[in-house]
Amino acid sequence: MTQAKNGDTVAIHYTGTLADGTVFDSSEGRDPLSFTIGGGQVIPGFEEAVMGMARSEKKNVTIPVDKAYGPRREELVINIPRGQVPPEISPEIGQRLQMQGPNNMPLIVTVTEVTDEHVVLDANPPLAGKDLNFAIELVDIS
Repeated sequence: MTQAKNGDTVAIHYTGTLADGTVFDSSEGRDPLSFTIGGGQVIPGFEEAVMGMARSEKKNVTIPVDKAYGPRREELVINIPRGQVPPEISPEIGQRLQMQGPNNMPLIVTVTEVTDEHVVLDANPPLAGKDLNFAIELVDIS
């Protein structure tokens, strides 16, 4: 039986949940997710979980913070004066905005606080600092 290995392109169905059971992502009702193992297209722990799986195999795994999105970093939380927000933007809590980051690279931030004086933006990935649980089914290997 063929097992998924580095360099293989795999197709998987998955459901990702947090420790409290909240579903944060799922392929249910969509085409399977396809990626190449070792290609850096998914988080490292997810690649590791799929390695060695056979076609039609199912498994449940917990991916620790360090193999997922890493720890939450407070230095990525930015407090900016309200006057520095462009006038055409009305920031709201939970809103995702794109800023110019280091080396002119786009940086996605989430608005976490809005007052008359300042806006707090968080550049941490939404799942940073969290262990992630996945139910995975390997659909195909090529």
